[in-house]
Amino acid sequence: MEAAVRQLVGERPVVIFSKSCCCVSYSMKQLIASYGANPTVHELDEIPNGRDIERALQSMGCKPTVPVVFIGQKFVGGANELISLQVRGKLVPMLMEAGAIWVWNTTSASASTSTTTR
Repeated sequence: MEAAVRQLVGERPVVIFSKSCCCVSYSMKQLIASYGANPTVHELDEIPNGRDIERALQSMGCKPTVPVVFIGQKFVGGANELISLQVRGKLVPMLMEAGAIWVWNTTSASASTSTTTR
């Protein structure tokens, strides 16, 4: 089953393993979406092999098992790690590097350029 998890993770720039009833998972999905990324979400309580995937995530060292976030096929972690990346300003560059978003904050960038050229 770990191979199946790796395959799911390898298919998209941002993959989140979640449970539909988990408010923390919901918040992490909203955080990533707020940057314009469209994460692939696997709701473990809604898919037939969800329990097997959850056990595979546990055996891969993912604790707690939801939310589990992968960006650019790399295991990021859960909510604490994702919030830490955001606070340190590393989440957007990571999303860009993975190809999940292409542009960020172009309005501010062009405004500062026009201000410095005057």
